[in-house]
Amino acid sequence: MGIQDRFCPKCGRPTKEDGVCVHCRLAGTPWFSCEPRVRCIHCPSCGALKQVNTWTDTDRERSSHAQDLARSAVHFHPDLKKPYLDIKINDLSTNRSRAIITVEGMLYHEPVRGTCEVEIAWQKEQCDRCNRISGNYYEGMVQVRAQERIPSPYEVQIVAAIACEIEESLQTGGERLSFISDVNEIRDGLDIVVGSQHIGLLIARRITAELGGRYTTHPKLIGEKNGRQLFRITYSIRLPKYQKRDVIRFKKRYGEIIQVEPRHVRVLDLSDGAIRAVKEGEIEKIVGNARNAEDAMVAFFSGTTIGVIDPATWATRECMAGSGLDVRAGHHVRILRDGDQLVVLR
Repeated sequence: MGIQDRFCPKCGRPTKEDGVCVHCRLAGTPWFSCEPRVRCIHCPSCGALKQVNTWTDTDRERSSHAQDLARSAVHFHPDLKKPYLDIKINDLSTNRSRAIITVEGMLYHEPVRGTCEVEIAWQKEQCDRCNRISGNYYEGMVQVRAQERIPSPYEVQIVAAIACEIEESLQTGGERLSFISDVNEIRDGLDIVVGSQHIGLLIARRITAELGGRYTTHPKLIGEKNGRQLFRITYSIRLPKYQKRDVIRFKKRYGEIIQVEPRHVRVLDLSDGAIRAVKEGEIEKIVGNARNAEDAMVAFFSGTTIGVIDPATWATRECMAGSGLDVRAGHHVRILRDGDQLVVLR
């Protein structure tokens, strides 16, 4: 070794750099550290996770989440390059797991390797949403009724589907407290109990947009919190007297309702296929709804007369056929009954 050659002042080894050699730098540098214990707070009812003071829904398995928890417990030196972790999880009990972590990487152009163990504590705590549901907490109710009638099974089904779709959309968007805690089908309609006023308003707007009618809000003061008044709101929906696909009789004609307006309805005239506006005062009766129509086979078709086989008696019945109706013997048509008369739908 010449007089100008460099050497490590700590161990005496030759080195190409000033100061201590790579081996001494590695030996004196804590290039990674592991927290001995990490905690995971989860809801035993819905599986949501709590981070700081925020609950988050998740559908991940416990084993997958354990990998992330173990990874979060490892901290690297800023000079470490290409870090790699190999994590093995051993479940010790329902409330405790142990992670064995192998850490590898490059530090100062030299490969390094080490191991550590992290204990994972699984702590159960009821989340904000489940706590409200179990305590029967709610901020509103959507009451669905119909004018001068009882909502049909189809309308009840559509209302329930709308409510579930809106709840799923809000939950996906992060509104955990916008939930439906109960749905009660009663004799007069449907009652939907909701966890927030926002979801109640969206459900009421969507129902009236799709099924017609109108809604009114009825707030009720239930208390105060932090100086702010708290209200529970009832969204009262009144579906129209007539619904889409109702078949009505007007001016000795039949028509299928395609749109409900405030003071009249638009119908498809079954006699000629024309679209007409019919005032409520001109409606003689509701024959039925096209969704409940029966299927009947055509026996013959002649001009404006059609003969169908009555599915109730298997007898051939003659009835009026609308103009432009393209049917032949052997075809099937849909019919409703107006007393003893059969009404052929288009």
